Amino acid sequence: MVRQLDSIDQLLSAADRALRSVAAAHSATRPFPMAAPKADAADLTAEQRTEAAALMRVNHVGEVCAQALYEAQALGTADPRLREAFAEAAREETDHLAWTERRIAELGGRTSLLNPLWYCGAFAIGLVAARMGDRVSLGFMAETEKQVEQHLQGHLDRLPPADEASRAVVEQMRIDEARHGQTATSLGGVQLPLPARLAMRVAARVMTTTAHYL
Repeated sequence: MVRQLDSIDQLLSAADRALRSVAAAHSATRPFPMAAPKADAADLTAEQRTEAAALMRVNHVGEVCAQALYEAQALGTADPRLREAFAEAAREETDHLAWTERRIAELGGRTSLLNPLWYCGAFAIGLVAARMGDRVSLGFMAETEKQVEQHLQGHLDRLPPADEASRAVVEQMRIDEARHGQTATSLGGVQLPLPARLAMRVAARVMTTTAHYL
């Protein structure tokens, strides 16, 4: 009975965090990466603002998915050490959510209309990874962060050089994601087979292409 109540409590907590991830405004625990950029959004052309806002929307979606993945993986492990590792990564991803939300607003853009869908899909994937065992779950985390790091580097190449604020956010996110991936590997994550890695890339491409517009 106690175990059943504990499971219900975990599910309620997970539902609460899901609502907060997709519907609430977020507060960062760390300062915005660039407090006083030399140029603000008003100094960019309309085309540059639109493109930068779209790229930051894609990055925001990635952080929504990260919250879902880590929540599901934390629920799926019985190891307290791994549960805390997933929770710590999720806390840093919350900073990313807050930073990207702020920058999107400054650029005059909006977050994705499909955030609830992205969250649910990522949560389901995280549960599947967790059911395959801790080492596979950690391997999934490591591969996810590796692909995200590459994706963020691509955004640094595409963002307008004058958009220093967006670039500072993306660079700090890239650093954090690389560290999360290294942590997952150090905790025992295994390399996923090539078909799994390719499938993850295809799924990410669908998400990023859609989120760029929606």
